[in-house]
Amino acid sequence: MTAPAFCTKYRHLPSVDAVLRCNGAQEVIDSVGRDLLVYAVRQTIGRLRRATGTGKPQQEKISPETILDEARELAVSVSTASLRPVINATGIILHTNLGRAPLGTAILEALIPIVQGYSNLEFDLGEGKRGHRSSHIIKLLTWLTGAEDALVVNNNAAGIILTLHTLARGREVIVSRGELIEIGGAFRIPDIMAASGAKMVEVGTTNRTRSSDYESAITPDTALLFKAHKSNYTIAGFTEEVSVAELARLAHAHNLPMVYDIGSGLLRKPKIPPFAHEPDVRSALTDGADLVCFSGDKLLGGPQAGVVAGRQRYTAPLSKAPLMRALRVGKLTMAALSAACRNYLKDSDLVANNPLFSLLERSPDERRQIAERLAGILGRHAIDTEIVESTVQCGGGTLPDLKLPGYAVALSAPNDTVKDRVAYAETTFNRLLQHNPPVLGILREGKLLFDTGALFAEQVEPAAEAIRSCVQPHTVS
Repeated sequence: MTAPAFCTKYRHLPSVDAVLRCNGAQEVIDSVGRDLLVYAVRQTIGRLRRATGTGKPQQEKISPETILDEARELAVSVSTASLRPVINATGIILHTNLGRAPLGTAILEALIPIVQGYSNLEFDLGEGKRGHRSSHIIKLLTWLTGAEDALVVNNNAAGIILTLHTLARGREVIVSRGELIEIGGAFRIPDIMAASGAKMVEVGTTNRTRSSDYESAITPDTALLFKAHKSNYTIAGFTEEVSVAELARLAHAHNLPMVYDIGSGLLRKPKIPPFAHEPDVRSALTDGADLVCFSGDKLLGGPQAGVVAGRQRYTAPLSKAPLMRALRVGKLTMAALSAACRNYLKDSDLVANNPLFSLLERSPDERRQIAERLAGILGRHAIDTEIVESTVQCGGGTLPDLKLPGYAVALSAPNDTVKDRVAYAETTFNRLLQHNPPVLGILREGKLLFDTGALFAEQVEPAAEAIRSCVQPHTVS
């Protein structure tokens, strides 16, 4: 019986042993280990077999060296850390793709002694017996927000699901159509409601919802009234929404809890201009919200986490729910979140210790000075640039109306044609992503810009060196 044609081609693929006997194989083994290289070689041979088996064009004979080259790349990619620091030259301070809130040195210094060895994460030193990990932050959170109690989970979506699953599973939750937001990563409030087991009841319209809309929808099956802060967009013009205080009064008149997803996570109102109109957790609880859910890595300025704060009557069943164990955070998050919250004790600490607030507090002159410094260094390397006005944004699904005046350094391409200038910008942009450290700039209208809105002073020289190494030097015009 004649074997299928593609099976014959398998014979042209070298064995694993043949690849491991190649010149250069021992060097890879010394670097990543024999087991990983064997795995990478098998993966490479398997890929080639699948390609041949589907009838895709394949050369008749593949050398062991060719397979070793591909296997080496795979082994190195597996063994090398892919999570790396990035220089943010986009002008977006809370960049979701870049990890949102930068934690800064103060939080890192608080974190190191906790994670280097052992800690009293779940041990009560006063009682000499097992304790609760949440005890390390509850007093601080309740002081800062005015809540009776609080609990910490791994993100805000988890806090919402825990709340709805525990308090409203199988029952109705009333929410305005104008607040059915998408909170990032394609996660939407309706999807979270469905995942929690609650039955969502929409009221009002996209642009206008009144208290009477909620009231007319209340039935014996209603579990709670829900409000979501539109933290990542705004609706202007002919609009109306029910305030936290008004919705809380309505909920309490019907013996229902009112839950507020504030999302952005401003604990209290600091005396810093950008936050004058941003809702904060303390004010929401003062206005009558029973539970407030929010993120730890946005305006709070800490690590990824979710917090549910409010009346103990409602937090108690949440903390005892079986789902809580699956959503709880570890010592790294707890230590970093605690340090970030301590910065809220004084406004001066917010600006001094929290990079988010220090970047927002920069004056336009400070942003221009950083741009001039970057352009000056590049100019000394014969790289032509110009300083242009830009707009700094908070980002991260927060403060959508905030537009701060800023400055960016734009590379001036040495080419004359539009096509060449665009190619120059795109090529440099991609080269910078492969640099160590990577630099993320902005491609806009055929130009490559480096915005200084989220650029730290100590990053100017590393950014300039990266740009210098990724562009072809040319004469300054």
